[in-house]
Amino acid sequence: MTEAERIIGTPEVGDEAQPGSAAPRGRRRIAALLVVAVLAYLLDLGSKMVVVAELEHQPPIRIVGDLLKFEAIRNPGAAFGFGEAFTIIFTLIAATVIVVIVRLARKLYSLPWAIALGLLLGGALGNLTDRIFRSPGVFRGAVVDFIAPAHFAVFNLADSAIVCGGILIVLLSFKGLDPDGTVHKD
Repeated sequence: MTEAERIIGTPEVGDEAQPGSAAPRGRRRIAALLVVAVLAYLLDLGSKMVVVAELEHQPPIRIVGDLLKFEAIRNPGAAFGFGEAFTIIFTLIAATVIVVIVRLARKLYSLPWAIALGLLLGGALGNLTDRIFRSPGVFRGAVVDFIAPAHFAVFNLADSAIVCGGILIVLLSFKGLDPDGTVHKD
């Protein structure tokens, strides 16, 4: 077994190196990251388009009694509406997260990490799109939120993708799995 095989692990079926391809597993993981990111982004964008067109300026729609409703709000701040004066900071944070994920993708050899980072990327892009293109202006736009559980913050699908990606990253870290596919047994 070569040093690279020891670090990366046993190739999966169909992962054998092709002539002229140095890292087919890495490319597949990047493709997985991109597919998850695009799906998360498109679901978020589509849901927000429907909410703005059909639900904004309308009474909330009760989904599960008083426990869950759909209610369109514009959130210039972060979770729970905190930090409304710092919209530009949240925009910069989202842009930074996107850059970090894109840079990290080059070293990605773990499918679970690809899924987690894809969720983060898609969610960050979804909320960044709102911050850039929605009123009151470029880099100051308010995010469209609409999922309103009782006694909790109103959120959207991008927020859900970010939270799920973050939880998955924590779980992967506890299991000792690194983005490059190595496993640490501490």
